[in-house]
Amino acid sequence: VQLQASGGGLVQTGGSLRLSCAASGRTITTFDMGWFRQAPGKEREIVAMIRRVGSRTYYADSVKGRFTISRDNAKNAVGLQMNSLKPEDTAVYYCAAGVGIIMSSVWSSDAYHYWGQGTLVTVSS
Repeated sequence: VQLQASGGGLVQTGGSLRLSCAASGRTITTFDMGWFRQAPGKEREIVAMIRRVGSRTYYADSVKGRFTISRDNAKNAVGLQMNSLKPEDTAVYYCAAGVGIIMSSVWSSDAYHYWGQGTLVTVSS
């Protein structure tokens, strides 16, 4: 599967952005889908994940209540709605796909086998 992330940009503190990840080559119904981010000088971290079955969602504590991950199987895409953005949300955001990710591995980038190119989100203070 090929993943293409888009929607990044520059936004002021408190603003909103919506990222989209378009998949091609295979249907996303096959995959658990995640959004990760990597800020300058920091390790890549998971932001949110949505299950293939049942669409259960998981969020990093730092984004709970502000970010919402969703999947549109008809469009073969995953979205990340980001509200109340903070300067610390500034990072390159990546979408990723994995198969049958066990609970203990949800937060590990090693569990995701397919990655899109990143899209830069910059939140100005």
